[in-house]
Amino acid sequence: MELAVTGALVHWRGPAPFHFVPVPDEQCAALEAVSGQASYGWGCIPVTARIGGTRFTTSLFPKDGGYLVPVKAAVRVAERLDLGDEVTVQLTVAV
Repeated sequence: MELAVTGALVHWRGPAPFHFVPVPDEQCAALEAVSGQASYGWGCIPVTARIGGTRFTTSLFPKDGGYLVPVKAAVRVAERLDLGDEVTVQLTVAV
């Protein structure tokens, strides 16, 4: 399954800070439909992602009935991303 998600880069201040792009609600239903086949536990879905010219692997995090795409520091630096930037992430989910 392939899809493109677009959203603002947000910051979560947990024990270790993370940056995410929230998956829009309308695309969460499609992800939820394949989560049983793709998830390796507690709802995380492994994906291959691409932002601009940077390709990386990560896992979508379930959050409040939706999903968040973690964006690694190396990707943020390579693509010159700042908090609040509108980001399009190409996702490939192996099902």
